[in-house]
Amino acid sequence: MHRLALVAVVGVAGLLLASPALASQCPKLVKQIEDATALRFDPTAAAAKVAATQATALHGAGRHAESEKVAKDALDTLGVKPGS
Repeated sequence: MHRLALVAVVGVAGLLLASPALASQCPKLVKQIEDATALRFDPTAAAAKVAATQATALHGAGRHAESEKVAKDALDTLGVKPGS
């Protein structure tokens, strides 16, 4: 019984420590979109800028997985590899 409780506590602690690390990726992806669209004025860039705004709002609401997906999709349409 003690072993199960220890595993549960360690698991929860791991999740709590990992969440802030994952959450910090959203702003980095949004920054990538902003950098890639800074001097572009085409419809694709405009759509990516809207997606960046959506990703920022989702990040602020704590919906990090959705924020990351929106940002990565926008980077994909721009032809930019996330993290590069």
